[in-house]
Amino acid sequence: MAPFERIAVVGLGYIGLPTAVALATRGIDVVGVDVNESTVAAVKRGEAPFVEPDLEVAVTGAVAMERLTATVEMPPADAFIVAVPTPFTDGHQPDLSCVRAATEAIAPKLRGGELVILESTSPPGTTALMADWLAEFRPDLRLPGRSGGTPDVNVAHCPERVLPGRVMIEIVTNDRIVGGLTRRCAERAVELYSTFCQGEMLITDAATAELSKLAENSFRDVNIAYANELSLICERLGIDVRDVIELANHHPRVDILAPGPGVGGHCIAVDPWFIVACAPEESRLIRTAREVNDAKPVRVAAQIVDRARAFVAPRIACLGLAFKPNIDDLRESPAIEVVEHLARDLDGVDIDCVEPHVGELPWRLANLPNVTLRPLTEALRDADIVVLLVGHEQFASVKGSALAGKVVYDTCGLWRR
Repeated sequence: MAPFERIAVVGLGYIGLPTAVALATRGIDVVGVDVNESTVAAVKRGEAPFVEPDLEVAVTGAVAMERLTATVEMPPADAFIVAVPTPFTDGHQPDLSCVRAATEAIAPKLRGGELVILESTSPPGTTALMADWLAEFRPDLRLPGRSGGTPDVNVAHCPERVLPGRVMIEIVTNDRIVGGLTRRCAERAVELYSTFCQGEMLITDAATAELSKLAENSFRDVNIAYANELSLICERLGIDVRDVIELANHHPRVDILAPGPGVGGHCIAVDPWFIVACAPEESRLIRTAREVNDAKPVRVAAQIVDRARAFVAPRIACLGLAFKPNIDDLRESPAIEVVEHLARDLDGVDIDCVEPHVGELPWRLANLPNVTLRPLTEALRDADIVVLLVGHEQFASVKGSALAGKVVYDTCGLWRR
């Protein structure tokens, strides 16, 4: 088969940009495509528009080598990797509008022989639906499973399986699930990913690949929900949940996760709903886990409000806004939801947010008059109540003297002294 000389990566977010860099540093010409003009401009300057260890250096190098560029216009290419958002609606139904928009933009550029890969985490059947859309937009082309003969375009699903904070390592070393609409589609996708992936290529069909990714994140969500529910039980009984977990985990077949203020990110907080949407009667445990984790930020905020009532006019410092430690990703962050509830339930109380990885408050907090983004030392100095919401490394070094005389609410267990 013909080699991949030019690849278009559609969506330059937390997965798309690292994927583009991984390909470009292997000597392939890569064009990153994004609707955000500031993101495109940053990449063209050789800058990473978000925080991820080692990404900035890799982007700078790929651009300097003239292997990576970026644009808002879809180019022709030998392969298209779609890594766009797949959120859900208010009713927890999958929103595939970004996938359809990307497909519609790709369709006019197809001439035959291309590979189209969906990397976005999606409900089972989305890759097949993308092929249907391509057939709709380009009835002159043969799509896999839609007409007889050899398809003119190969279509496959290859979900990302990386951990934020370790993306640049795991995008190369992790095994990859490759699901094709046909065996030939999968084999063509394996050729592409083999250019930079060192892990095993696990070939299957597209729908199985889609559900496998959802199963991975739902597994995590269910286990986190168990830990969070256990924390509520311990709270009712007046027992330290972290002592319980530490002791229980001495059993050789028990590994309870740590509880927290909720679950965030675009994967674990979203993907289980895709399973619930496609099989609502059979996914009772997965739905319950989502409900447990979604309810945790409200519970945390209510506890802080109760403590704040003991003060006349308390000042509250909330440490961390990202959805997990040591990154700047705020998507679906439970920390932001906690702050929102505090700001509304404690009208007039000053709330200082500390998030070392961002330069401004997210839009959900920016218009709340009693919420301010402040440096750590200032926020701690002025606080009556300190709420640790994210276990950033910077917060681990906070001395006990800086917390003396203050009400401390540690949702992460970082300050167990």
